[in-house]
Amino acid sequence: MPTRRARTRDSKGHYVRTPDPDAAVEALKATINGDPPTAQFDQSAELSMRPDQRPEGAHEESSRERAARRAAEIMGHLEGALDEGTDELDLSGVQVPDGWTYEWKRKTVYGKEDPSYDTKLARTGWEAVPANRHPSMMPKGHRGEITREGLVLMERPKVITDRVKQIMYDRARGAVRLKEQQLNEGPPGTFERVDERGRPMVKVKTSHSPVVLPEVAIE
Repeated sequence: MPTRRARTRDSKGHYVRTPDPDAAVEALKATINGDPPTAQFDQSAELSMRPDQRPEGAHEESSRERAARRAAEIMGHLEGALDEGTDELDLSGVQVPDGWTYEWKRKTVYGKEDPSYDTKLARTGWEAVPANRHPSMMPKGHRGEITREGLVLMERPKVITDRVKQIMYDRARGAVRLKEQQLNEGPPGTFERVDERGRPMVKVKTSHSPVVLPEVAIE
């Protein structure tokens, strides 16, 4: 009865058949005598020298291959990330969903959050924009919110935003009218604040001009 040939494992845990020692000796003698090696030794030698039969798709990525793949991913936006003077808060190139508005809202001040302000944002309809909707705005694989310099990108239905703007405008106009009324209703004995036709002479004029922000060095 032939003996069962032992099997060993290589460094990766795969079984490797070892050549038959007796067949190896006979093959060596045949080589010395000039005879062709036996078929049995050829088969054993072939099995021992055959490369590992890895399953398809089991290729282990080398360090160089991983570096090349990551470099290709970075190259797509490398130059844009190095542009000086780029406005990190510019939303002109962001595809805002139809019917919604985007705005940057305060997230932290000196690394600290403000729960009361977060509650106010929630009550007025603001919610954080998920990072997976705009993956180019955050590092690859990031989950959660889109943040910039202590700010978080938030969204709200456009109809709500328009309504809030109208309310704020009406409040501002009401404050101006109230001040005009107070100025035109002088106490008795003071100079007249109406013309000969009874029209108020006091007018509060308003103007709009751009606000110049001081330059702040960001390290």
